[in-house]
Amino acid sequence: MSEISRRRFLKDTGVTAAAVGLGLFGSRTVLGGIGPNDTVRVAVIGVKGRGGNHVESFRKLPKVEVAALCDVDEKELEGAAKGFAGPDGNGKKPDLYTDVRKLLDDKSIDAVSIATPNHWHSLASIWACQAKKDVYVEKPCSHNVSEGRRLVEAARKFDRIVQHGTQCRANKGIKEAMRQLREGVIGDVYMARGLCYKWRNTIRRMKDEETPKGVHYDLWLGPAPVRPFSQNRFHYQWHWNWAYGNGDIGNQGVHQMDLARWGLGVGLPKKVQSMGGHYMFDDDQETPNTQVATFEFPEAKKLLVFEVRHWITNAEGDTPCHVGVLFYGSEGTMVIPSYDSYATFLGKKREAGPKGSGGGNHFANFIDAVRSRKREELEAEIEEGHISSALCHLANVAYRLGRTVEFDPKTETCGGDKEANALLTREYRRPFVVPESLAAL
Repeated sequence: MSEISRRRFLKDTGVTAAAVGLGLFGSRTVLGGIGPNDTVRVAVIGVKGRGGNHVESFRKLPKVEVAALCDVDEKELEGAAKGFAGPDGNGKKPDLYTDVRKLLDDKSIDAVSIATPNHWHSLASIWACQAKKDVYVEKPCSHNVSEGRRLVEAARKFDRIVQHGTQCRANKGIKEAMRQLREGVIGDVYMARGLCYKWRNTIRRMKDEETPKGVHYDLWLGPAPVRPFSQNRFHYQWHWNWAYGNGDIGNQGVHQMDLARWGLGVGLPKKVQSMGGHYMFDDDQETPNTQVATFEFPEAKKLLVFEVRHWITNAEGDTPCHVGVLFYGSEGTMVIPSYDSYATFLGKKREAGPKGSGGGNHFANFIDAVRSRKREELEAEIEEGHISSALCHLANVAYRLGRTVEFDPKTETCGGDKEANALLTREYRRPFVVPESLAAL
């Protein structure tokens, strides 16, 4: 192990109590606020893949310091730390942690950015809220419907700024598209189709093996059941296992689900159907790679249809659209074929209408809200993130049960349907528990 590892991993010896201190943590965010000239100290939790993008995005922002990194894989953690060396490093190296609970003990950290596997998203975010840290959490913000609601409650209880990682909400082209829909560019919008046509090759079958050196596997498992280590349930491949991920509808698809729901102007559905399967490949994947889900919003008289396809397929709509959203209205259609652009086609002749594009900076928006303490300034406030994530989870509930699911948006339960309600939450492995109620926290 390198010198930086020997020095900094000393922080991670031992295991702390499951719940971080109740109200015992603080930072300038709590004690006196962060002034416009103060540096916001951010910690990134999960540094591989999307987490690396978090690190670089925050480092580019003025008056923001990536002060700490956390990952259960020492190799990945050291690799991320090396990126701070060189002429752009300013001589500052982040503190390194393998246990998120140790990181949350650091009162100098103002905010955390979470890019862990899905099964850790809500728990790490709730613990961070308890520790008086603001939170940027990757999509989906939850592994199931119930814990997503607990996260929203934690954000309110501890008065935290919590941003959801559906970053296209910050893009100017998308915001313009939503404004056009509200203003009636295609008339009365009655239906949306979300498309997630990502090429996902087979993950094949792999045997269980010994945990690689430097991987803190018990911490990686966290709230999930104990199983032997497998590369097919580790880096990225965890997406295709029910214990850790939510399939592609909750991976790539949550972006398009969020846009479809936003454009329709709806919240949680009352009825959900979903069919599909794990077609074509014979491998270790548990989640479907082909899936069609339908959500009914009877009071709004609107329908949302979502499709996942995993292999060779056609683009749809009037522009190439493999990952995007199609909106149908009384006077035309709108296509959102990317994260930052849209086009409209009007009337029976489908003549070209308004179109536009433009990007944005979701991370900068989060930091601005951290400074202002105004959650209404967030482009993807956690309540919106919870609802969009919940639609993905409900689709998977209906798929796994093989039948229609009736849902009550007010109680966020399936009434007396015990089988469906059981899939709205999960069994948590102690001490990594998302509480059923935050009243005692």
